[in-house]
Amino acid sequence: PAPDSIFKNIKKLMPGTFALLKATDKNSFRTRQYYSIPKPDRKNYFSGSYDEAKKKLFTLMDGSVEKRLISDVPLGTFLSGGIDSSVITALASRQKENLKTFSIGFSDNPFYDESDFAAMVARKYHTNHTAFYLTKDDLYANLHSVLDYIDEPFADSSALPVHILSMHTRKHVTVALSGDGADEIFGGYNKHFAELAAGTFRTSASVLRIFLPLLTIFSSSRTGKLANRIRQTERFMKGASLSAKDRYWYWASFNAENEIRTLLNGENTTTEALREFMVRKDSILSRTDFSNGMNDVFYSDAQLVLPNDMLTKVDLMSMANSLEVRVPFLDYEVVNFAFTLPQEFKIDFKRRKKIVRDAFEQLLPQEIFQRGKQGFEVPLLGWFQSELKAMITEDLLSEKAIAEQGIFEFNEIKKILAKLYSSNLGDTPQLVWSLIVFQHWYRKYFL
Repeated sequence: PAPDSIFKNIKKLMPGTFALLKATDKNSFRTRQYYSIPKPDRKNYFSGSYDEAKKKLFTLMDGSVEKRLISDVPLGTFLSGGIDSSVITALASRQKENLKTFSIGFSDNPFYDESDFAAMVARKYHTNHTAFYLTKDDLYANLHSVLDYIDEPFADSSALPVHILSMHTRKHVTVALSGDGADEIFGGYNKHFAELAAGTFRTSASVLRIFLPLLTIFSSSRTGKLANRIRQTERFMKGASLSAKDRYWYWASFNAENEIRTLLNGENTTTEALREFMVRKDSILSRTDFSNGMNDVFYSDAQLVLPNDMLTKVDLMSMANSLEVRVPFLDYEVVNFAFTLPQEFKIDFKRRKKIVRDAFEQLLPQEIFQRGKQGFEVPLLGWFQSELKAMITEDLLSEKAIAEQGIFEFNEIKKILAKLYSSNLGDTPQLVWSLIVFQHWYRKYFL
């Protein structure tokens, strides 16, 4: 995470920061922060009613979208079928006739497909809608172009569909509005609901961990609704008994720290790198004491996940296709307001992103609100069992390649691959994907 990079002596600018360097003085480099997200403080919370907060959010978002519709070039919106992009599309359609909207669907994997919901919103607002239906072959065809484009390992597999969506969208418009940012600041993720439950029922959550071994008899993966629910339950039980800070880090990661330590070759300098990374982790988590409940979780997401994953992903993949993406939910006035709202305005045991749902309920079809949360994920497993299997087992993660590289323990790689090709996957496909991304990057720079 920023300000570090995977390269020695190369740093990233922190969010809301600019750098100054005088051409005549090589030692003059310094940075200045011009904006920071306001840290949650109960003393400064919004004093109005929930209805007043809804009205203010609507007004702020309407103004934010209006600003981002200013363009001298063709403009449209991403429309995934989720609440956030649907809100942006609805507001933009009120201000711009014949709005162009773009969505992506997976024609051979219904579990990941949201295109029907996108089409529902497009019909309601009579947008000029274009849907791109992809097969795993389409994704595979763009795999290497995405891996070649990134300049340090970036293992969010949804970069692939974002790249393809940006590529096709750019054929029609130069600017696109997206719904990014709402989940982080208003509490839209499954992990947010899990944290609310763990923090509220700490004793019960810890007791549940006793039953964790029973889950191992069931199939756990992201490939279907039941298997995914078992996977989520398993992660909840593992994180429930941790401290608030450790739980936050665990639920923001694919793998626990002890699993990563086991995977790395202890005789290599990777142990020192991991030690340095843990120092960075502690620095990141020290930005908040989690005393403000869920708002501190959202604040941490806005500091860590949002700039280092979500926005990086969209920026990399859109810029690779010369497409500008604008994010109305991250207008500074919207963000500032969001962090003055008490957590009960955002999330409770019935709903996530509560105020967003209620503020814009009249604008969207009810079906959009009744569906479950669906991430913008990629059906990786199909590749791993077919097109990529030889590349994984005989090349990138082969015993010869791992031994020559000297970074990973091959016995652990064997265990990971055995689990990958079993019926109880868990989050293994995501771990294998991150290994593929790293191996591709490593060969690009060091071989």
